[in-house]
Amino acid sequence: MATAIAPMTLRFADDGAIPNNTTLPLVLMRAAVNLVDVTSPEDEIERVFGRHGWGRMWRNGIFPYVHYHSMIHEALGVARGGARVRFGGDKGEIVELAPGDVAILPAGTGHQCLVCSDDFSVVGAYPKDGEYNLFRGEKDEHAAALKTIPHVPLPDTDPVYGKDGPLVILWQG
Repeated sequence: MATAIAPMTLRFADDGAIPNNTTLPLVLMRAAVNLVDVTSPEDEIERVFGRHGWGRMWRNGIFPYVHYHSMIHEALGVARGGARVRFGGDKGEIVELAPGDVAILPAGTGHQCLVCSDDFSVVGAYPKDGEYNLFRGEKDEHAAALKTIPHVPLPDTDPVYGKDGPLVILWQG
């Protein structure tokens, strides 16, 4: 098992359109998945996430419009290329993502790809508990999201490091 790299945490306030998550931080782990000498980075990230119980995986980019999920947490593992992604909505923070980086977004966290390389590829995954939905910051969504976000179950494992990984420690104490 790889040694966990100290993660970066980011917190975002509710901006009136994007609720974000005022209780749990976004967790960003740089170079968390070793992709050196790997033939398929997507397969490797899926293997790592799957080994730790994160599933319902997909491969793609990150939508170019701000959006969030109010009923589930999400892990994003960068397989190829690079991107500038704004987390937290219009008043959030722009982060440069590179291969091997993993961002774990608590339910409610806005995210949007601002610019990316032509080969940018992300593997997304979700913990076993929670239900996928997609909100875009519409006025009628906000009140509903504020009711569901606090009730999204915490994941049992960190998608990269398992039961004793940084995510578990940061989110569950």
